[in-house]
Amino acid sequence: MANSSNSFCGRTRREFLWETGAGFSGLALSGMLAQDGFLANQSVAADGSTPFINPMQVKPPHFAAKAKSVIFLFMYGGPSHVDTFDYKPELYPLDGKTIDVKTFGRGGKRNQGRVVGPKWKFKQYGECGKQVSDLFPNLATCVDDMAFLHSMYAESPIHGSAMLMMNSGRVLSGNPCLGSWATYGLGSENENLPGFVVMLDPSGGPISGAKNWTSGYMPAAYQGTVVRATGTPIHNLKPPAGMSDSVQRKLLDRLREKNETHFEARNDNSALSARIASYELAYKMQQHAPEAVDFSQETEATQKLYGLDQQTTNDFGSKCLLARRLVERGVRFIQIYSGGNHNDNNWDAHGDLVFNHTKHAGATDQPIAGLIKDLKERDLLDETLIIWGGEFGRQPTAEYAKGTGRDHNSYGFTMWMAGGGIKGGTAVGTTDELGSRAVDDRFHVKRLHATALHQLGLDPNALSYFYGGLDQKLVGVEGAEPIKQII
Repeated sequence: MANSSNSFCGRTRREFLWETGAGFSGLALSGMLAQDGFLANQSVAADGSTPFINPMQVKPPHFAAKAKSVIFLFMYGGPSHVDTFDYKPELYPLDGKTIDVKTFGRGGKRNQGRVVGPKWKFKQYGECGKQVSDLFPNLATCVDDMAFLHSMYAESPIHGSAMLMMNSGRVLSGNPCLGSWATYGLGSENENLPGFVVMLDPSGGPISGAKNWTSGYMPAAYQGTVVRATGTPIHNLKPPAGMSDSVQRKLLDRLREKNETHFEARNDNSALSARIASYELAYKMQQHAPEAVDFSQETEATQKLYGLDQQTTNDFGSKCLLARRLVERGVRFIQIYSGGNHNDNNWDAHGDLVFNHTKHAGATDQPIAGLIKDLKERDLLDETLIIWGGEFGRQPTAEYAKGTGRDHNSYGFTMWMAGGGIKGGTAVGTTDELGSRAVDDRFHVKRLHATALHQLGLDPNALSYFYGGLDQKLVGVEGAEPIKQII
């Protein structure tokens, strides 16, 4: 983490060391790095040696945190804001008419388009009177706990780069994602489970796959671990048939011994230390991960709350229930994907909007509402930040000459947040009367990231990782401020 007091000849210690290379003895180098926070999580042996870094050890926040954990509900493909939470009554009478409107989506830049009127009715809900589409009858009952961001925008209307932007703040791959920054900044409160968990749609992962939960230039310990809500929670976790626990422990101890010897000779305090830690974590997860996904401990009423008793909602409901159980066990960041990278198996409604959104909203509405209500009932919502949204929204106009589908829209779309110190029953920002672009209180994706870090007690403009000659930040070297209207 950046610290302006750690300077040397007008530069930070990290800059000085990077520029001068390996001209110091190992002892001096370690001492300076320790003062600069590099070795803040170093494990110390009985003889006083420091064999390797434990990157996931709990670290203090910059200031008092509102949230301890984040659950990011990612609606992959781009849900239509004007059919879900952004009420645009002017669109209904324009249905089927060709009008002048500038759009930029998969079909390129256009100046005209055929309007697709909203396909669902909106009603007011809660004390706040929020207008919500009939697509979400269950979530509509939770609006007083939710803060809607109606003026989100980003650079790219193309899935791959837009996904990277929403996850890592960059349109190019190779950068740490939000979950990695959260675990880098705070560590994990559970030594037996991953600090950053990812759950994918049964139809497959999103475009670009693991690039969306990568740790980028950070140590591998900060990348997301793909976990399944049913069956074997983590692939290749179960030990080989016939191997006893004692034999496996001896093998791991021998492996650790060899790795530490290798570490001492090379002073590699990032990649190798992360590898050593990953072997130990995997061993611990063999005992603890199966317990985390054991829903038999949950009451029938709780399982019904998440929709586990219905085929339509069982899969996503299981993921949401597991997310709650992981939050209870101290997991820092959980990301759940609705939608995989195959045809109509995500929210990418280019053709039949009604079929597409009915399917995906139907699978997620009750589970997400159940998650909010369950966390609230257990006094966990105040310390758990929930984020909902996709990589962009959709146009008010059709992409094709026929049909009800909409093209991509990164100029203006809706996301919402709940819990974790967020002011419920609020809505900030607006799109124009057609929903084609954000016009008032426009919030770039980096503002969303800044808000999430802030609620975790991290200063988004101070949390940095030195790489490539720069103190890299999730919000960019130029920085970004949290969305204070919803805090």
